[in-house]
Amino acid sequence: MKTFEQMIQGYGRFREGDWHKQHDRWEQLREGQSPQVMVIACSDSRVDPAQIFDVDPGEIFVVRNVAALVPPFETTPGRHGVSAALEFAVQFLKVREVVVMGHGMCGGCKAALTQDLHGNALGEGGFVAHWIDMLDAVREPIAVEKGTSGRIAERAMELAAVKVSLENLRTFPCVQEKEGNGSLTLRGAYFAISDGILHLLDEESGEFAPAP
Repeated sequence: MKTFEQMIQGYGRFREGDWHKQHDRWEQLREGQSPQVMVIACSDSRVDPAQIFDVDPGEIFVVRNVAALVPPFETTPGRHGVSAALEFAVQFLKVREVVVMGHGMCGGCKAALTQDLHGNALGEGGFVAHWIDMLDAVREPIAVEKGTSGRIAERAMELAAVKVSLENLRTFPCVQEKEGNGSLTLRGAYFAISDGILHLLDEESGEFAPAP
């Protein structure tokens, strides 16, 4: 695992390599950005959307957080980071697609399933617990049918979390309007770390299948 000093060495290689190779690209990006796709992914260090989708800088607008969750539309006071990023991408960048990408071995989804952090103080797991309680409603049937431990139950939670975020996305007025007029498409995806396969959600059937 790299230290920050080693990352600075990587920056030096970047300046000597890709910075010069993609000079024209950087010149374009200096004037602004116009990505067509927003990706909402997990903060997990093993699932970098740019790497998984093999895209260049400026091609996707990415938001990453614990378990790739989107909260429902709210007007209460607070710092709504995901909501602000979504608003910016949809209303100002005018992305045409929003992809929610969950992943295998997600620690946030596992914590939502076990509720091990439930009741912890803020700063000691409480922030995480409050964030992932968005999954409480879908946790119950999974816990009853599959239990609260093991990969079968964990994977079920990981897939369910993608659907929760898609459902919450549709509570935002700007998303409702643009999805309604066909200028915005929502997609669900799931990347399995264990086999490196991307799965896509068919919302009609509710099933995930490997990408072609």
